[in-house]
Amino acid sequence: MHNKLSKDAYGGVAGKDYVPFIASGSKSGGNGAVLIVGIILAALFAASTAYSGMKAGLTVAAGIPGSIIGSVFIAIFAKQKGILGKNLIQGMSSGGESVASGMIFVLPAVLLIGSKVTFLEGFAVGVGGALFGIGIASLIYNYLMVEEHGKLMYPESMAISETLVASEGAGESVKYMGIGFGIGGAITVLGNSFLNVANNVISYVNESFYKWKFEVEANPLLLGIGYIVGLDVSLTMFAGTMFANFAIMPLIGYFASLGQGGPAVWNDPNVSVNAMQVKNIAGSYVKYIGAGMMLSGGLIGAVKLIPTIVASIKETINAKSSSSAGSSSAENVIILGGIIIGFIGGFLISGGNIAMAIIASILSLFLSLLFVIVSGRLTGTIGTSNLPVSGMTIASIVIVTLLFVAMGWKSPENNRSLLLFGTFIVTAISAAGGYCQSQKVTFVIGGDKNEMQKYFAIASVVGVAVVTAVILLLSSQLSMTGDNVPFALPQANLMATLTGGIMSGKLPWVMIIAGAVIGIVLFLLKLPVMTIAIGFYLPVSTTSIILIGALIRVFVEKVSKTEKEKEIKVSNGISLSSGLVAGGSIIGLVGIILQVTGVIKGAGPSGFANTNGMAYIILAVLVIATIIPILKSKVKDVE
Repeated sequence: MHNKLSKDAYGGVAGKDYVPFIASGSKSGGNGAVLIVGIILAALFAASTAYSGMKAGLTVAAGIPGSIIGSVFIAIFAKQKGILGKNLIQGMSSGGESVASGMIFVLPAVLLIGSKVTFLEGFAVGVGGALFGIGIASLIYNYLMVEEHGKLMYPESMAISETLVASEGAGESVKYMGIGFGIGGAITVLGNSFLNVANNVISYVNESFYKWKFEVEANPLLLGIGYIVGLDVSLTMFAGTMFANFAIMPLIGYFASLGQGGPAVWNDPNVSVNAMQVKNIAGSYVKYIGAGMMLSGGLIGAVKLIPTIVASIKETINAKSSSSAGSSSAENVIILGGIIIGFIGGFLISGGNIAMAIIASILSLFLSLLFVIVSGRLTGTIGTSNLPVSGMTIASIVIVTLLFVAMGWKSPENNRSLLLFGTFIVTAISAAGGYCQSQKVTFVIGGDKNEMQKYFAIASVVGVAVVTAVILLLSSQLSMTGDNVPFALPQANLMATLTGGIMSGKLPWVMIIAGAVIGIVLFLLKLPVMTIAIGFYLPVSTTSIILIGALIRVFVEKVSKTEKEKEIKVSNGISLSSGLVAGGSIIGLVGIILQVTGVIKGAGPSGFANTNGMAYIILAVLVIATIIPILKSKVKDVE
């Protein structure tokens, strides 16, 4: 058996003529052991993604880490299932991660508007959205995977497929993931999300004539994200942060200081405008300009998708009508289950308003149908990591909000219902992207598509349960306001600001419009609007450490003497960084749960442990501990 895919896997032949990697024998990779391992990894990746995504505004795809970890578990528990078993495990890992990547965009916004959500409500809308997304994507499987083979490249699917067949590299990858998990977990234990015995934020704030703030959080999960996403994304985000903290903030502070005995801050009557500190400027003004930038970036992205939407629907209808393949029974059950659970969820979250339950559910299903098709096609072009979920979600939320306003449903309780309908839509979009990615791997490897469908659906349900539970467990942390909040929640904050402002009529339109205009200017300059906007919105402590992670990757690339050495070291660095993300997020989540439940009761660091000096030491240890294992990578390790 070869340890590399054939060139036909990338195109050159019709999909119906493609000979997969496993061309004969049983196509089944599943058994009890595979299912149990897959469920465990789906839960772990869902929890990790929920935590890190709410912290950083970015998520990391789970396909490759899932395939690496799956290789180890298959070797231990289900060796006879081989690569087909590994494929199911990576698919289930993606199932947990993909629903988390979607749900954290909207569901926490319910808490941000001061409302509550029950586990049953979150679970119902999440499961309904996930199953509907999987079901609709299954209907267009033949078009996306077979007819468009070689045209839709599915870049991340091909990377996962290559990882699966290159099984001899799994041992090294797991070793580096383990090192990263250890580093991330150990440093996280010291910080404020666990024992809280050492300050890990380097902070400088200037409150005088030129108001500014610069911070670096020595956080392993954020550094790992920076290494994985690379310099371009990290630097672009940091540029947005610099714009916010060293241009907009000082300007607002300067003009505010010119007034004498001025009015109070618009959303904080206890603070006068001319006495604002940096934290007041950031929370009451800069934040809303950033929201306007994200809004324009999302809507611009949605408008740019119109040709793709039209083409996708046309080609899907033509492909479906010309295909002789019927739907499987499992496929019909999944899509019907998504519709039924969606309607049940609609009635559950509508507070007895039958008209809202019916009309909003139908609109949510229609928008989900529309964007699931787009999501599947775009995944084939740019992969799930770059999927413009924000743009599709913002467009959907705006449409549903306009429906609510037109129907006179404007109360805070109606806003809560609106955001839960939005959770259904975003979960469908995100789950569909992850599902299409996993099915393309199955097509290339030669697995059973119906088996992947069932296992992915199970993983999605597990992921929804875990994400809903995590959000509820962290509810006191997520709803915190003011300076230095533990979770930035940029997308959820935008959803809460947008829907609440439109429905109440109290949206600070001058700041929102100013931000939207800045977004349009960035678009005209052909700059990545949403990436800059998220950087503008996120705390400088977050984007600065993400940039440091990217700079470590650049350093590793520069000191590598050959292309082969660079490839190996960067790859091992990505595995180690995946471990940093997993270790930092899982241990951080456990720590916060222990704090919330009262198991850990720390008074916080004191003395030197509470100074910038301690934060510098932790940052230095983190950077050095990350770099040394990567630099020690040898080309012979994988030859």
